[in-house]
Amino acid sequence: MEPESHVGVVGLGSMGMGVARSCIRAGLATWGVDLNPAACEALRQEGAQGVATDAAEIAARLDALVVLVVNGQQVKRVLFGEKGVAQRLKAGCTVMVSSTLSATDAREIASQLAALGIAMLDAPISGGAAKAASGELTVMTSGSEQAFTRLKPVLEAIATSVYRIGDEPGMGSTVKIIHQLLAGVHIAAAAEAMALAARANIPLELMYEVVTHAAGNSWMFENRMRHVVEGDYTPRSAVDIFVKDLGLVADSARALNFPLPLATTALNMFTSASNAGFGQQDDSAVIKIFSGIRLPEATPQEKG
Repeated sequence: MEPESHVGVVGLGSMGMGVARSCIRAGLATWGVDLNPAACEALRQEGAQGVATDAAEIAARLDALVVLVVNGQQVKRVLFGEKGVAQRLKAGCTVMVSSTLSATDAREIASQLAALGIAMLDAPISGGAAKAASGELTVMTSGSEQAFTRLKPVLEAIATSVYRIGDEPGMGSTVKIIHQLLAGVHIAAAAEAMALAARANIPLELMYEVVTHAAGNSWMFENRMRHVVEGDYTPRSAVDIFVKDLGLVADSARALNFPLPLATTALNMFTSASNAGFGQQDDSAVIKIFSGIRLPEATPQEKG
């Protein structure tokens, strides 16, 4: 990519917005695409080259396209749907798919793009909204050397840790899925521990302080159980995201005929939370599946 290369980011949620802002900070000519006009306007005011609610409107300008929508189905719709962007991309444009999706979907998308002469990097990301905003993500990439090289300025803009998993698309997605197994199980275990503390009448603020200064701590406990202590379930990453991601974990294990007892239990916990109406709340709301406990509530000032 040349210094004046144009980068499009499709999906301006908490992660995609951070990626787009990091590209702007790095001096890349950045375009944003989202169905939400407010998200588009927010990015425009931060210095985006332009914004659109339809990726097809900006496709011909781009040298790189980063797709950061919710799942594989949405990635396919963006690229190959009725208003699909893939056929509108100019020669030499490279697509970076950073959504969490199955290895099968990643390979299928790469194959369809290759048929159009477009290289793809399978590049799921991790780090949460805060690290997306600061350009400190971890990226797990797989794809051709050509695709990796072309996207290097984008990768350098958004991440502090970039891993080359292999040349075959799908390998990066597999590593991300295994990572999500750990993330989901850690949140579920953290919620179970805090629910037990609530049942035992241990103040949750105290329990949080003990764990975060002791050996049982994890990044997920420290990050997500803070939300529980504050009674704030504003979605940074929703319960339904882990229903989806742990579903991908289960599908991957089934294809390999491999048992995953802990991940299966965590999936059931998140599915129960979604079924109870908490699917669009923060994923820490999985703690709400436990009955007979009292959880902190945000004060009216905090809610406002």
